[in-house]
Amino acid sequence: MGCLFCNIINGKTPATKVYEDDTVFAFEDIHPQAPVHVLIVPKIHAERIEDLNSNNSFMMADVFLAVKEVAKIKGIDQKGYRVIINNGKSSGQVIWHIHVHVLGGKDNLGPMLLR
Repeated sequence: MGCLFCNIINGKTPATKVYEDDTVFAFEDIHPQAPVHVLIVPKIHAERIEDLNSNNSFMMADVFLAVKEVAKIKGIDQKGYRVIINNGKSSGQVIWHIHVHVLGGKDNLGPMLLR
């Protein structure tokens, strides 16, 4: 089956697209944790931050530029939003393809971590 996010990028698995350019793909999270919950994935496969190097690190700049576009598209750019990267098993990463969560759409997203 391969990587779920690679399958979404390649159109093999359906997703609700929010934004796409040559280097990133953004889509609605199927288990949203906020009124707005979008995932942004680079089109180049890398599992974790530790897989970044001088040859592929540009993709993270592209991801963060896409964060701005997604925030604008979803109407959360003015009030604010949270950007999260889960990196590795202990962080809760379950899909082994670097991705960024963009959450917003309410006045208070709560604490960063539950105690």
